[in-house]
Amino acid sequence: MKLRNVALSCVLLSAVSQAAMAADVAVILKSLSDPFFLSVKQGVEEEAKKRGVSVDFFAPASDADPQGQLRLLEDAINKNYKGIALAPTSPVSLVRAIAKANKKGIYVVNIDEKVDIPQLRSVGGSIVGYTGTDNVMLGEKAGKFIVKQLGEEGGKVAIIEGKPGYFASETRKSGVTAGLKSSSKVTIASSQPGDWDRVKAMDVTANILQRYPDIRAIYSANDVMSLGVVQAVKNAGKLGKVMVVGTDASPEARDSIKRGELTASIAQNPQAIGSMGLTMLLDAVNNKVPMDPKAEPKFIPVDTYIVTKDGRVDE
Repeated sequence: MKLRNVALSCVLLSAVSQAAMAADVAVILKSLSDPFFLSVKQGVEEEAKKRGVSVDFFAPASDADPQGQLRLLEDAINKNYKGIALAPTSPVSLVRAIAKANKKGIYVVNIDEKVDIPQLRSVGGSIVGYTGTDNVMLGEKAGKFIVKQLGEEGGKVAIIEGKPGYFASETRKSGVTAGLKSSSKVTIASSQPGDWDRVKAMDVTANILQRYPDIRAIYSANDVMSLGVVQAVKNAGKLGKVMVVGTDASPEARDSIKRGELTASIAQNPQAIGSMGLTMLLDAVNNKVPMDPKAEPKFIPVDTYIVTKDGRVDE
């Protein structure tokens, strides 16, 4: 009998120990190797240190693995987290799991790729809010920069989109289109998806350059693709003749800008996105904000700026 009681005590102590070791919140990203998301992670960590909370980080093996990310979220729901911040691989991939988290009293904050709110509401789920780049404004800033650089002569421009249907891709495309249309002398010759992939972006750009040899500028919706675009421009012998403007200002992209290959990149502020996401989540947890699918989630945008060979451009 004593042995049974001792064994039971050990199990209870183990359960208490595991509960005590559980972090306050979890953060589920698209990747823990991509420079952008490493910077988001850094922003979360810095804010967590200020607030005196612990955070567990998770991400699938690939940012093209929605099922892997879904499993991570489902695992997190079964742990003792008070809240979860997440950057979904697609707008709809996690909606049912978010609703499940809500039912267990877990607050959810959305960062980077935006959750499809109508879909989330249809399954009874809610998010506290969303923080990330205003992608329409980002795209418009890129478009107006290209217009300014092309000057009075104007010319044909191509757009290399991300994945069709993805929030960041569609909103950046919308923004850059509006920015380019601010000049009647600029025309959009082609707009095609590069699927956030360097090789595909390089191949798509090569085809565009063959079809439209008079293209004067190309906008790319992220810098993984931008570097593929630059390679295609180099392969076509048009470096210095075709302007390439990217997005994210990743370390590799900044090196390309310094070498005079990539013309410019629109920089986001991933550290601020991470910091703001955690702040929003902890405020909801501490204030016990009601989880209401009908409520409009709070949106806190993070500003962008242009990086060129001459440095930072705020416009």
